[in-house]
Amino acid sequence: MVEKYTYNKINESAVFSERFLTECSEDYRNRVASVADEIFSDRNKKIVMLAGPSSSGKTTTASFLSERINLLGGKAYTVSLDDFYLPRSVEYPKDENGEPDFECVEAMDIELLHSSLGALAEKGKASLPVFDFNSGERINDAKTIELHENDVIIVEGLHALNPVVTDTLDSTKLYKIYVSVSSRIYNDDGSVLLSKRELRFIRRMIRDYKFRSMPVERTFEIWSSVTRGEDKYLFPFEELADIKINSFHPCEPCVMSSQAINLLKSINGGEFVEKSELVNNKLSLFKAIDYNLLPKNSLLREFTG
Repeated sequence: MVEKYTYNKINESAVFSERFLTECSEDYRNRVASVADEIFSDRNKKIVMLAGPSSSGKTTTASFLSERINLLGGKAYTVSLDDFYLPRSVEYPKDENGEPDFECVEAMDIELLHSSLGALAEKGKASLPVFDFNSGERINDAKTIELHENDVIIVEGLHALNPVVTDTLDSTKLYKIYVSVSSRIYNDDGSVLLSKRELRFIRRMIRDYKFRSMPVERTFEIWSSVTRGEDKYLFPFEELADIKINSFHPCEPCVMSSQAINLLKSINGGEFVEKSELVNNKLSLFKAIDYNLLPKNSLLREFTG
């Protein structure tokens, strides 16, 4: 059962700021470590399929899994499904608006994906591509992975739970993980203050600005397309996961409030003013904590830097 958090309860914990951040970060790492322990205990599990929506923390979760498996005496290799995209020179499937649909599973080279993952599962060795997003081209046979007895591969991406991707693989060798923000933040009267999707948007907005030099307006602009892709291509397969991991950190609205509010206030006009003011007003309710106090290995560093 997902614990219910109110902003007052979070603010009470935020009084002891460093302890609060440390406890949140350690709790998440410990939960991911227990999943890694389960995977490693079953030597037949060779491929971990890790899916989740935008800004759920897939990359850092994969890193935590890898670190734990390495500590247990194995080795984990991470592969992104993005590397199996079709070259941009190929005509992509169209969405309902007649635009190229880069989110659909058919935007990947399914045949190459099946042969690569199948070779890893059955033979323990495969040559894998790397997609160059600058040129829009895929470099085939860019790297080779060879699995040994205690090794696993972590396949991370939006479609990692999609049967189109997994159904040709031996299910006994797969372990499926779904990671997302699965908690909301409530007002004291029980109404929702910040939804799961809003919490992910705040993460995404900060990350886009800090790591991708993307203005806040652009994050607002593309968010509806991102969430449509999740609704259509991810959420229908959520229940196929062997385990779900909630990446919500109770401290995150406190840690992210200052950065997020500054970004939201930079919107002076246009169609997103009302939305930005709404999120701004909600975040203003939280006690701000300097994100520099976050442990260096916190999942939230994926977004705050």
